Amino acid sequence: MIKNFINRPVLSTVISILIVILGVLGITALPISQYPDIAPVTVSVSANYGGANAETVLKSVVIPLEEQINGVENMDYITSSASNSGAANITVYFKNGTNADNAAVMVQNRVSYANAILPSEVKQSGVTVEKRQAGNLMFLTFYSDNPELDDVFLQNYLNINVIPALKRITGVGDANIFGGKNYSMRIWLDPQKLQAYKLNPIEITAAISAQSLEAAAGTLGQNSGSSYEYTIKYKGKYSKVPEYENIVLKALDGGRILRLKDVAKVELDALSYTSFSESKGRPAVAMGISQTPGSNAHAVVQNIDKYLKSIEKTLPEGITYSINFNVNTFLDAAISKVVSTLLEAFLLVFLVVYIFLQDFRSTLIPAIAVPVSIVGTFFFLNLFGYSINMLTLFALVLAIGIVVDDAIVVVEAVHAKMEQTHEKAKPATISAMNEITGAIISITLVMAAVFVPVTFIEGTTGVFYKQFGVTLIIAIAISAINALTLSPVLCSLFLKPHADKEYEKKTIVGKFFHKFNIAFNAATLKYGQTFTFFLRHKWVTLVLFAVAGGGIYFANKNIQTGFVPSEDQGFVLMDLSMIPGASMERAANELREVSKDLNNIPGVENFTFVTGQGMLSGSGSNNGMGFFKLKPFEERSKDPLQSIEAIIGQAFSIASKIKDARILFFQPPAVSGFGMGAGVSLVLLDKSGGEISDLNKTAQEFIAALSARPEVKYAQSSFNTNYPQYQMDINVERAMQSGISVSTLLSTLQNYIGGYYATDFTLYGKQYRVMVQTLPEARKDVNSLSGMFVRTSSGEMAPISEYVTLQRTFGLQAVSRYNLYTSVAISAANNEGYSTGDVVKAIEEVAAQTLNANYGIDYTGLTREEQNAGSQTVIIFILSLVFTYFILSAQYESYLLPLSVLMSLPFGIFGAYIGQWLFGLENNIYFQISLIMLIGLLAKNAILIVEFAVQRRRMGESLSKAAINAAMARLRPILMTSFAFIVGLLPLVFATGVGAAGNRSVATGAAVGQLIGTFFGLIVIPVLFVIFQHLQEQVSGTKEKESLFITPTDNY
Repeated sequence: MIKNFINRPVLSTVISILIVILGVLGITALPISQYPDIAPVTVSVSANYGGANAETVLKSVVIPLEEQINGVENMDYITSSASNSGAANITVYFKNGTNADNAAVMVQNRVSYANAILPSEVKQSGVTVEKRQAGNLMFLTFYSDNPELDDVFLQNYLNINVIPALKRITGVGDANIFGGKNYSMRIWLDPQKLQAYKLNPIEITAAISAQSLEAAAGTLGQNSGSSYEYTIKYKGKYSKVPEYENIVLKALDGGRILRLKDVAKVELDALSYTSFSESKGRPAVAMGISQTPGSNAHAVVQNIDKYLKSIEKTLPEGITYSINFNVNTFLDAAISKVVSTLLEAFLLVFLVVYIFLQDFRSTLIPAIAVPVSIVGTFFFLNLFGYSINMLTLFALVLAIGIVVDDAIVVVEAVHAKMEQTHEKAKPATISAMNEITGAIISITLVMAAVFVPVTFIEGTTGVFYKQFGVTLIIAIAISAINALTLSPVLCSLFLKPHADKEYEKKTIVGKFFHKFNIAFNAATLKYGQTFTFFLRHKWVTLVLFAVAGGGIYFANKNIQTGFVPSEDQGFVLMDLSMIPGASMERAANELREVSKDLNNIPGVENFTFVTGQGMLSGSGSNNGMGFFKLKPFEERSKDPLQSIEAIIGQAFSIASKIKDARILFFQPPAVSGFGMGAGVSLVLLDKSGGEISDLNKTAQEFIAALSARPEVKYAQSSFNTNYPQYQMDINVERAMQSGISVSTLLSTLQNYIGGYYATDFTLYGKQYRVMVQTLPEARKDVNSLSGMFVRTSSGEMAPISEYVTLQRTFGLQAVSRYNLYTSVAISAANNEGYSTGDVVKAIEEVAAQTLNANYGIDYTGLTREEQNAGSQTVIIFILSLVFTYFILSAQYESYLLPLSVLMSLPFGIFGAYIGQWLFGLENNIYFQISLIMLIGLLAKNAILIVEFAVQRRRMGESLSKAAINAAMARLRPILMTSFAFIVGLLPLVFATGVGAAGNRSVATGAAVGQLIGTFFGLIVIPVLFVIFQHLQEQVSGTKEKESLFITPTDNY
């Protein structure tokens, strides 16, 4: 069959050309992103119970909803929180691969079961169910330099004019503003005036609802036989301030009318006052934009940029924007780095090939084969629905060194045959291909088999392994097709025997090659002679095994572990948590103070802060968050003080000046969609349903013990039971004597203090709420209750303080739950010199020491994935070895002989671990993938020797002669392919700048492992072959008399 291809060169070239054309089409169609879609599908359920505290929200809203949602199909875990602002949030995390739309529908159905038992105020404002997107593509800030345009105007301008258009851009999942200053018609009641007119606030809300409403009055003249029909219009719900001011409350003596403006101030203002944002002293609005799963992140960001540029001229005077972070900044830099590495690797590989093959024609054959395999792979990536991402690109860089192997094996075999038999290129190619076709197919199957188990891994880790593994399998398969079609054809057309000129007549390059060959042949002979020693002293091989095993154990114990290395993305996040009960204004003042210094840190372009909501600490008046936009990578790379670690260090020292606040700075997580913070995230669970005070005490002890560990930079939680609060008691007897029901008292208080959602109205094409509340100055403290009145059954107005007493107490700002247990969310960061894996070990140890049976811990976000990944890797590793073993068993028709291949692998694995450890890198998912790849590469070296030794043995050579001659014959291609692979990885091993951490992680272990594995493998494999072939012959009963020790000769 191979002969047919050699005889039909046009057919062979056409196959390769078609593969390249399909690959180019694939490149143009593939989406570009940093990582594949690996974030879990999440569905968030949110509701609001205005004026209610955290415990009320938990009991009346969160628990009823949770009970129904829990156990929805494909659910992984569920978290929920209830805060003192009345907000209830439930997030349901689904297993990887779940359809996001189906998940949202299933949760919506479950929520509808709980609707009947929710408070009426919650039903009125609605329970929203929405699927959350994979992670933020972009953070941007709009700010106003115009003193007349405040943040309320700014946010609503964006809501009306900008955000709807952003959401329409293909691939945008959501555009979320941090803050809640939507327009609202605010009715500010004056309690003194209400008392004077003997009105309850409930009557005000009733009047608003009764007069501001839509009406369907019908049509005059319908089916009456008249010539015309007239539709009756009514102006509907009020939308202007004067309309609300003129709402009639009641008729007074003397024909006068009491209107709303007589007892309240009406204005169009913000719905809530729980957050505030600023950038360089200017009112600002910060927002995050997320993508839909499967969309092309690169194209989406470009389209957002294009849209923002198109509206710059139409923005109101004084309003500008700044993009704090977008994934393309890092993505473009990292991808261009990997592409340049591809080219560097390509050139270095051919330098190695040229040195070994020693003529340009021979080098050209692998040079043609590699691009065909690499480019062709893109077509299949598109077919499988993958994207161009860091994983698929890394796989292609590694593939260069692997793919070149097949072509080298072909060229080298044809050369050897031409020199041996002095045949012309075509017959030499045919006879060489007859010898090596089996080896090529075997190598391909083994390399592919190594990655087959990888495709069965579940979850996030599975997506990582799968995209990497499948990319390599495709590249290797195309390379094998090439090696059996295109490469032999090119060999038969291009190759010529090396001209044997006299040394003096050779060029400088020729002389170098001449000396190189003499040295190489001498080394090969010397290499052959070492076997006599190793065959006589087989125990030396055992000692080497013991050293490799011990080395793997030592390095594995001492190497740091992680999931994905974190990279400098040019963006830093901040979380602020002030002392419990601190007001939003106080938090804003502190942030204003600190932001002046933060903006002056070298390398920082700008800093925006938002109060009322923390990245890690959640919502609350005492919390806040911030975004740093750093200067471009190129500018910062020249100065070590402008590295992201140095900037974070300077920020921490500036923030330490604020004594009554805890401020944390951190990088965004390496993989978006797993929470905001890098580091380790976990929850402490109260499984006994005990008192909150006990949970608080346990949490504080646990965090203190964890913070004392050297691995931990900080461990923190926003959980705090020391928020100043008032416990309200109602004197029911006195209220009943005055003819006032408890519900009347509570709803009166809600109208006065909490704020009541009376009705809604439409303005600028959007719907807004009408909120009734007393003036801010009339509800400053406890004494304010004396100025709020309720009407008794006798018609008189009595101060609320006669029926209600408030006692000072302390309580929670928010309550969190995890899988229906009350929980405390904790985030921890690793100290320099330690990895997230070390922090997880520390957490496990501290938990074992400090927690009793009533408490437990569980991991969330990326840490959860890291934990799941660790357990799966070992299984995959074992499966890869099993697959390799059985494929070789089938090929050699022996269950013993493949052991000579497998037992040569520990040296490479030892080398990989030692390399990773010496370079100070961690054992993360990239390293684990490169380890699996190493199994295939090193097995390939062993296959080349064993395959030839088996052939020699069948030709009647003695065991040791077959082993030594095969090893010497295959030394050149083995060294060539191994050095080609190692040299191809060097640009990644010594990478600097953008994406360097990932580049080094994926390449260092593989390069050092290949070097050490090849060196020891060349010594050990022939010895193992002799041992296992001897055993095989003993078992099968084929015994041949032979001399065990022979002296190697030049004739191999």
